[in-house]
Parts: sequence; structure tokens; C-alpha cells
Amino acid sequence: MNAQVARVGSPFGLHRVVEPAGVLPQQAHRLDADPEPYADEVVIDVDRLNLDAASYRQLREQHGTGDAVRAAVLGIVAERGKMQNPVTGSGGMLLGTVAAVGPDSPLALEVGDRVATLVSLTLTPLRITDGLADWDGLSEQVPCRGTAVLFGRSIAAVLPNDLPDGIALSVMDVCGAPALTDRVVREAGVGASVLVLGGGGKSGSLSLAAARRAGATRVVALVPTVAEADAVRAAGLADEVVIADARDPLAVHAAIGTPVEVTVVCVDVPGCEHGAIMATADGGTVVFFSMATSFPAAALGAEGLAADVRMLVGNGYVPGHAAFALDLLRAEPGVRALFAARETQ
Repeated sequence: MNAQVARVGSPFGLHRVVEPAGVLPQQAHRLDADPEPYADEVVIDVDRLNLDAASYRQLREQHGTGDAVRAAVLGIVAERGKMQNPVTGSGGMLLGTVAAVGPDSPLALEVGDRVATLVSLTLTPLRITDGLADWDGLSEQVPCRGTAVLFGRSIAAVLPNDLPDGIALSVMDVCGAPALTDRVVREAGVGASVLVLGGGGKSGSLSLAAARRAGATRVVALVPTVAEADAVRAAGLADEVVIADARDPLAVHAAIGTPVEVTVVCVDVPGCEHGAIMATADGGTVVFFSMATSFPAAALGAEGLAADVRMLVGNGYVPGHAAFALDLLRAEPGVRALFAARETQ
């Protein structure tokens, strides 16, 4: 910190909103990404961005790899002062080293700490200084040099020493999913049946493990390909593994057979709402973690199907979610194997 008196801002980051006035940083079109911290802020020297799955898929489909996708991400950050995909509305999170801590910061971080941010890039002031020169566009993990700012009400976790940075970042990117799955399955009671759409992915594999730990006696993973099915079976995370297109509600309904009490949606493509609803028994719960979810489609679809289901939005935060997810990774060899395989792809 400089010797000068630190500037006082809002713990919600309102002082960083450039336009439009009067909104929170996530809703803002543009943020001030100046790396000089206010009194309760923390500045991060960024090492890596982790784009959320829905955003990365959209960027790859539109721009491909290499120069075009680099230019797309750089353009978004330059225009908006944050990484918020204008198509999906989503962002991701980042990894870096604490460079400065305001005197009133409540985050219990120290200069030099290696951290992963547990708040979305859609509300994190961000500057990129290296042109993303080391990113080939082939992965949602983006080597990056720049700075980011955390507010007083932000969340970050110090990286564990026993895991590679890439794996730790991947886990923390989706740590809200297994923590909320655990809570919902426990509410449903011991012996609940659980379906995870996208069970072969990061959030999906952790949610499968969380469901079983919470007492589910029927755990079903739905995946789109034979290769993913083989990987999930080898990991031993599900009692049943079925193959279907999660966007095809009749295919999902047929593949699942007996409806489940809890359905967890972890896919990164739009159009999976109706299949999830049809797979869930009356009185059951659907948890949507995908940023590709259309919530009007979910609400109107349930109404049109006369489905008496509770639908929850996974907001990415549950107290203790990072520690819970990392513990699952350490304790479940199958989860670790799936994450390690993704790192080598």
C-alpha cells in the first residue's frame, strides 16, 4: 500500500461502476479496473483466467481458436473492464497472487498469498497486460498477466499446497455445485435418488460424489457420449450411467426410467430444462447450475408439463463450499481421475 490515505469505497463495489450509474458491478456495462486499491479492496496479480464452460463453448463456436478467440476476449475486457461474455452473460473466475491489501479489507488475505477468486469475473474489475499471448484458445483455462480487484464483499480462497494449480482452479470454479447438491440431497432424506445431467464434467462429477456422500442410494449420471460413459463408470461415481442428449426431453425421460427425487443440471449447453423437469418426480427438486439455463423456459416448461417440482438456481456460493469440494477431490479417487484426465486433454 502507498503511504497516502486509502480511498474509501463501497463493500459492494459500487464505486467501480462506470456505467450505467446505480447498478451493482455484475449488472454494469463497464467497470473501473484501476489497480490502485480502495481501503477495503484487494488487488491480485493475475496468472490465469478460468472461463466458465458456457462462455468458453460459445466463444469457441463463434471464434475458433488462436488469434480470433484471443481478440474476442481481449475486446470484451477492454470494453467492459471485466470478463463478461455478452452472449451468455457469464464469466468465470481467476487465479493469481495478492499484490496489495487495503487497510480495511475483511478478506484475511496477505500480500504474496496465492489465491483463487470465488466470485464471478462478471463483477471483477480486470485488466489484461500481456495480450493473452500464451493462450492458444484450446482450453477454458487462460494463461494471463494482468490485475484484478476484489471488493470487501468478495470471496477468495488461498490455493492448497497439495494440488496442482490447474486442478485446484478447476475445482474452485465449480465448488458451489457439490456443496448445494449435498444440502439438497440431505433435505430429501437418506435413500434419495439423484440424477446429474452432465455427470462427466467438473461440476457433474463432484455433484455425483456429493450426492452419494449425502446418503443417496440411487445415483444416476447422464452423459452424451460412450467415451464419457466409460470414464464415469471407471470412476465408480454412479450406480447407473445412461447416454442421452440432455436437450432431448423424451430421450432423457426414456433413459432415466423411474423419475428421481433430485435432479442436478451441470451441462454447458442451452435447452436442457424440460428434460430435467421430466426426469424429476412430483415433489422433487431440480437444481440448475448451468449458466446456459433459460429460467423462463424452466418455469413455463414445468407449468406446461403440470410438474410439481421445486426449482433452485445454483448461485455458486454455499458457506464452506471450496473446502467441501477440495475434500471430495482428495477423498474420491474417481473424481481425482476425471479431473486429471481433463488436465491432460
